[in-house]
Amino acid sequence: MNIRVTLSSIQKRMAEGVPKGRIEEPIARKLWWAALDTLQKDILVNVDLTDGLWISSPLPALYEPKLLQRLKGWVWAPRELRALNSPQVGLLPPACVQNFDDENLSDDCSYKRLHLQKEDGQDPLLIIITSEVQLALALQGSPGERNLLIRSDKETLLELFNMLQVRLNRENDRDSFELKSLLKKYSQLNITYPLEKVFWPLLSERLASINSTVNIQSLPNDSVVQDSIDSPGEISLIEALAHEVRTPLATIRTLIRSLLRRNDLSELVVNRLKQIDSECTEQIDRFGLIFNAAALQRNEPGDSCLASTNLGEMLKMLQPAWSEQLKRKGVKLEMDIPPDLPEVLSDPQRLELMLGGLVARNTRGLQDGSSLLMELRPAGNRLKLQIFRKSPKSLIQDHRGNEESSALGTVLSWSPRTGSLQLTQAATQRLLASLGGRLIHRRDRGLTVFFPIVQEKK
Repeated sequence: MNIRVTLSSIQKRMAEGVPKGRIEEPIARKLWWAALDTLQKDILVNVDLTDGLWISSPLPALYEPKLLQRLKGWVWAPRELRALNSPQVGLLPPACVQNFDDENLSDDCSYKRLHLQKEDGQDPLLIIITSEVQLALALQGSPGERNLLIRSDKETLLELFNMLQVRLNRENDRDSFELKSLLKKYSQLNITYPLEKVFWPLLSERLASINSTVNIQSLPNDSVVQDSIDSPGEISLIEALAHEVRTPLATIRTLIRSLLRRNDLSELVVNRLKQIDSECTEQIDRFGLIFNAAALQRNEPGDSCLASTNLGEMLKMLQPAWSEQLKRKGVKLEMDIPPDLPEVLSDPQRLELMLGGLVARNTRGLQDGSSLLMELRPAGNRLKLQIFRKSPKSLIQDHRGNEESSALGTVLSWSPRTGSLQLTQAATQRLLASLGGRLIHRRDRGLTVFFPIVQEKK
């Protein structure tokens, strides 16, 4: 009997005996990245791993250097995507940044490529098999019923391994043959590490630390900007492109930072490396913002849970990095933030990325000697953040703020003059609305964002 095993069927087997999920895609994605961080940074790095293997789909899921050096990897990836790298915070050797269809793929690469089939689906999957630790991690479920799954029990893992063997029997290439051989080697499981017992508490701690705030309130629905939705294919392409841009840059930045720890570099080299680091960070953040906008466009937002955020202190904290970033472009940053401003409702982690995007957006096209002014003021039951541009010659405020661009959909626009991609105004408004902000752009008053002030409980 010819049994056809797909990665989707493997994930369904993992879901057996587990209650249906009740979360939407944006939250599921956050859970997945938090789970990868927890697994690699809190659990596996503390285990004395000697050798083993990992398998993931549809993109690489392992990025910790210690794990990549000791474990052999395989990735079931779409045929359409080439030169894949690790996730957004990943680290891979430079030898991996090449065409995956290359028959002479370097042995220095941390993983090898297998071809993802249409029936496999796009849900992420990660399987790790070593002498010390064995587990399977996945996102699974229909829209609105998404679930994060982790299985480390012997019965489930043995069945998953058998399904993998059946799957690999129809992939007749050298990489799948090597993987089949290793699966047989590790088929005698020795479950000694209580993985699931420690995983969920550690994941909860990591999620709590992401947004450790006290006052949680709901954002009214009337603050959400409703737009037409791009086709799912367009949104998926934007997400894939954003990922493909960020991942090699993240690898370059990690390698740069490893070089900066050396003591034998000249001052000139150190300065150049720092400049490269800053440029990589700027582009990683920019495409991270595009990824967030695409993910939001894919899913209709409901009530957003926002938390108390000290916007004034956040701006002061970010000022040095922004000033250094703008200095390289010959632009001066000026801030006017009164003390003792009330806190606002927002998402601190995503808001920081959004504010950086607004700064970058409003400095694009400015001439050397220009200034960017940011003012924060109370405005009734809201705080008003205004951003102005100042001309170097007349010192008169320049309220244009945005270069002329052509929309490529509801998420991205393209500037013919500079060749740069940026979020459309509609996508920017939608993203700010999910963070509690309301964007207003007028030629005579510049760019203004209103944030709701936290109401004191009576």
